[in-house]
Amino acid sequence: MQVTETLNEGLKRGYDIVITAAELEEKVNEKLVEAQPEIEMKGFRKGKVPMALLKKQFGQRLLGESMQEAVDGAMSKHFEDSGDRPALQPKVEMKNGEEWKEGDDVNVEMSYEALPEIPEVDLKSISLEKLVVKAADADVDEALANLAETAQDFKARRKGSKAKDGDQVVMDFVGKIDGEAFDGGAGEDFPLVLGSGQFIPGFEEQLVGVKAEEETDVTVSFPEDYQAEHLAGKEAVFSCTIKEVKEPVAAEINDELATKFGAEDLAALKTQVGERLEAEYAGASRQVQKRALLDALDAKVSFDLPPSLVDAEAGQIAHQLWHEENPEVEGHDHPEIKPTEEHTKLAERRVRLGLLLAELGQKAEVEVTDAEMTQAIMNQARQYPGQERQFFEFVQQNAQMQQQLRAPLFEDKVVDYVFELAEISDKEVSKDDLQKAVEALEDE
Repeated sequence: MQVTETLNEGLKRGYDIVITAAELEEKVNEKLVEAQPEIEMKGFRKGKVPMALLKKQFGQRLLGESMQEAVDGAMSKHFEDSGDRPALQPKVEMKNGEEWKEGDDVNVEMSYEALPEIPEVDLKSISLEKLVVKAADADVDEALANLAETAQDFKARRKGSKAKDGDQVVMDFVGKIDGEAFDGGAGEDFPLVLGSGQFIPGFEEQLVGVKAEEETDVTVSFPEDYQAEHLAGKEAVFSCTIKEVKEPVAAEINDELATKFGAEDLAALKTQVGERLEAEYAGASRQVQKRALLDALDAKVSFDLPPSLVDAEAGQIAHQLWHEENPEVEGHDHPEIKPTEEHTKLAERRVRLGLLLAELGQKAEVEVTDAEMTQAIMNQARQYPGQERQFFEFVQQNAQMQQQLRAPLFEDKVVDYVFELAEISDKEVSKDDLQKAVEALEDE
């Protein structure tokens, strides 16, 4: 086997690989010898089929296998000897493919872009600020008021009051299609919050303005895709008897509210709320600190970038931003989206930092554990209620999806590793200052 370099320009590499016909024949014969003891053929005892007959019967298939194995072996040996790491899957083409026939040498052309050498970075020389926000009493009180709203109750409105959006209407109802009642279309003393979307579209809107002790008919059409096929697309009339009209009332902030949220008393709930707020502030602070770290790393390193990775990242950025600006287009049936200079500049930063973080993580032996991956998959699966198991199985069988989930976990672990080595000073700020810092990240 002969390997000849044809291109060495920047990160671009090209090689001609020649596998001789004699090498291929030797590999085929090795495979036949290995398989011969187990082969049975009519007219011969097991393991006694002549080699010439085996070669005639299986030679062509084994020749293809041997050719692929030889090429793969040559590539593996090249990367082992050269130390190169391809940025993407190498492009491999058989130069004499159309004219090739059994007995000829195989001439393969391999090309790729090598990953660059990543320079060393003195992580201890990086100085960062950690924004620290304490939960103020006013913030805790505001959070408690929001909790009280979520735990709202309803109290009867004055007699004769009209129901408003957000009110609770207690009613009896019977639904009919073509004058006939249908299963599941009736209820008694049913509490319906107007505007909640609990009933089919158009139902709740028609109850705005009703009064207690009033009877009214609501006419609606079931959606064409309604889950009960015998009702889908049909018009129904619901005869409703309004028993009560109630207005929402926020729960009182007291020990009773605390027990509803699993706390022993109001003091314990305040402590829990304060801790939760400070955890949220810490999460936002970490975003700001991470951006500062990435900026610092970006300023410290400079190296050649594989054009293919930059082009792919720029294309992805442009495509994502286009869809954000055109949310009505859900599929990919749209004009070609060409990256701008700004997209390319952002892509270069992302590729540079991605390669640097990957190098730092590899040297520090950072790994994402199976338990961390499982937790990440479970968190993602919660976005698909009722289909969690199917999503879990889908991820297990999809290597690309696994990588999409693993990549941010790996990056965060590398960032934490760098935080441990960098010089970090706490800076106590207000909630508003932290909010401004986070908003500044979104504007960049």
